[in-house]
Amino acid sequence: MNKYNPNIHNRRSIRLRGHDYSQAGMYFVTICCQDRACRLGKIENDRMILNECGNIAYAEWLKLTERFSNFELDVFQIMPNHMHGINALNDVSVGATLAVAPNTVAPNNANIRSEASPAPTKTIGDIVGAYKSLVANGCLDIYKSKNKTMGKLWQRNYHEHIIRNERSYQRISEYIYNDPSK
Repeated sequence: MNKYNPNIHNRRSIRLRGHDYSQAGMYFVTICCQDRACRLGKIENDRMILNECGNIAYAEWLKLTERFSNFELDVFQIMPNHMHGINALNDVSVGATLAVAPNTVAPNNANIRSEASPAPTKTIGDIVGAYKSLVANGCLDIYKSKNKTMGKLWQRNYHEHIIRNERSYQRISEYIYNDPSK
């Protein structure tokens, strides 16, 4: 292995400097397989056909809303060697309101707050990292069951774009929707 040389081994961030990625908003994310290897399925007749690993990638993307309370799914597409998704981060309330029976009136109409501290706000990076790990572990189980070696599933990092207006959202949505036919 080569010794670290800052002139050739510099890893500059591809994130927008100064942006808080836990901030509410819409984000377009692309996550690529290592070496652009087609590990998630294939395209047939302009349609994506998921394989076992692709089914895991699909299912784990859907489950992210269960893991992260501030995360909402929008348009997404698993492709043979990458995936695209538009998602939204929402503000997380500071205190959780306790459920009260329908016929119960809180004293002085006060909001009832739980004593538990709120869950820490998660960033797009936290969510993408969890997704990549969950999918890689699920795929690794498949490879192990077939007595095969998987290697690295995902490329380091991911691409993201902050969606700032309706026009951008429409353009990106159409791109994701039409990607298998391209």
